[in-house]
Amino acid sequence: MEVWQVDFYRRPLKDQQGHPLWELLICNASRSFQYSAFCPQPQANVAWLVSQFHKAASGKTLPEHIQVFRPQCFGLIEAASEKLHLSVEPTRRTASLKQWLQERAQEYPKLAGYTAEPHTPTELDRPPPLPLPEALWGEQWQFAALPAIDLEEGVIERPIPILEAPQSLLPSQLGLAKTAWVPGVVIYGGRQSMRLASWLQEQCPMALEVIVGAPNGLILEAGLVDRWVVATFEDPEVRAAGAEFERRKALSKNLHFLLVQPDNSGVTYSGFWLLHLS
Repeated sequence: MEVWQVDFYRRPLKDQQGHPLWELLICNASRSFQYSAFCPQPQANVAWLVSQFHKAASGKTLPEHIQVFRPQCFGLIEAASEKLHLSVEPTRRTASLKQWLQERAQEYPKLAGYTAEPHTPTELDRPPPLPLPEALWGEQWQFAALPAIDLEEGVIERPIPILEAPQSLLPSQLGLAKTAWVPGVVIYGGRQSMRLASWLQEQCPMALEVIVGAPNGLILEAGLVDRWVVATFEDPEVRAAGAEFERRKALSKNLHFLLVQPDNSGVTYSGFWLLHLS
């Protein structure tokens, strides 16, 4: 399936009439396909995007799927995609596009109309994290870790009602050894287990992070910019486990997991997500 990663946003440039310039960037995951076009801000609309999507396809079939990481342009791209009957996914996992954006940022100072205004090409807002809805709280939770091979050939192969384990995030695809430890968090949801897993799936989990403070916090990064407080803790043993979780994340190329299950019997799983914030 052909997938485009798309960004359409204002750049630190102006045209000859003094209008801010927007830039459309389109690429696939391998960057074997790339397309770019500038657009004066007054023309930045759905019709312009639709025409550019057709130009990018160059007479070939349009992609079945489009990925967008920037909230500010998601609505515009979604509206254009609807006119072309394309599906759009809000996701932070657009590593190839973000790499291209970083490269493009180095080129803008060389172009006519450069404004020298501050420009952080991939940085998004980080709103304060919100607490998980109280009705979804699990009964217990803990930090955990599993060998990469157990994740790839064990857990992921099980019949789990909600399972998100993209091929690109499999340990073998990231070059991890079979014996490498992949850290994670396990939530025992009890009777709320499936309800919690379903809610998490709607939020599109991206990553878990331990925040050191008073108290310490376990934060879930989800959707495009959403942040949720999964738990807070002050216990020294849990704090040490949190530090080990972050240490193992660094060793596993930031790959980690979230597992929701009714209890600690290991018999039934409700939801499983491989997480990696690119």
